Amino acid sequence: MNIESDASDPLADAPLLVRFEEVCKTYDERSWVVDNLHLDIRQGEFLSLLGPSGSGKTTTLMMLAGFDAPDRGRILMDGADISRLPAYRRDMGVVFQSYALFPHMSVAQNVAFPLNLRKVPAAETRERVREALALARLEGFEDRQPGQLSGGQQQRVALARALVYRPRMLLMDEPLGALDKALREHMQLELKAIHKQLGITFIYVTHDQDEAMTLSDRVAVFNEGRIAQIAAPQTLYNRPATRFVANFLGETNLLEGRVISNAGGFATLRLEEDGSLHHARCADTTLAAGDSAALAIRPENLRLASGDEPAVAARVIDSIFHGAHCRLRLHMAGGSELSMTYNPGSLGRPAPLPGEAVILGVPPQLAMILR
Repeated sequence: MNIESDASDPLADAPLLVRFEEVCKTYDERSWVVDNLHLDIRQGEFLSLLGPSGSGKTTTLMMLAGFDAPDRGRILMDGADISRLPAYRRDMGVVFQSYALFPHMSVAQNVAFPLNLRKVPAAETRERVREALALARLEGFEDRQPGQLSGGQQQRVALARALVYRPRMLLMDEPLGALDKALREHMQLELKAIHKQLGITFIYVTHDQDEAMTLSDRVAVFNEGRIAQIAAPQTLYNRPATRFVANFLGETNLLEGRVISNAGGFATLRLEEDGSLHHARCADTTLAAGDSAALAIRPENLRLASGDEPAVAARVIDSIFHGAHCRLRLHMAGGSELSMTYNPGSLGRPAPLPGEAVILGVPPQLAMILR
């Protein structure tokens, strides 16, 4: 079951473009690579498919592109079944990590290739190539060969080629994976700007959490062939619905306990570690009193206690300076390990030293209770 959890989604009223209905895919007839997938894609959104290797995200993209077909279920576009429609009739541009440029062709010839296949008149082809190269900020590179370009420039050529025939959707499979960190971050900003300028639907496959959070209107987190949760990046990070999502997007402290009560979207948990009670949001309505669950809180949301808020006792094991922030590694008396991050100078007191006992505040509004 997909977990959709974003009541404030600004694209909630956007027209539906694509729907996956109970889609399954297997390659060995023993296990599902994609398992009973339900997914709605909206017109004009930037949707990232995020997950570890083997989670089904690339297979989902390949089925949408028409390079693979579902074994069960169907894929609809504008209400019509396209599950068996050839890729060239789907009106989708595709960009791969490998770029797939023709080394013997110039930049302009590479970009013009899809138009030549469609027998677009020469004058219109020249104009569209000019527009696509301008969009990708490649003016002046028309006559260069791919081997004369940097990795980022080659990626922009591949992007221009995918957009030159004005597709309704752009599909990208880890397109920035081969670039270094600085160039990758620069290209993320360019992709975001191009999406805003064109207004077409972008579907982006990545295993990089930061990349998905930076680029996307929504992120679908895949795990073992299913969508664990789909929502806006801020919602996924602040309100993960499962332990997998909480751990896959950033770092999360998980403290085990037993449910005391669960109603109205909030639950009360008694920690096994120290018996303390914590009341926080809970997206899982099936959790009942007595069930095992965990209190989840991000390291940056822990703080040195200063009041009546719920708290836990711990001892500092290590203090690590990261420049923009500091990290404390802590152990509770029963052995549970915690991580807390803070900005240098923001504590209002000397930083705790290794071996020091501290009380950590756990703000209820920033915590979650997860199965």
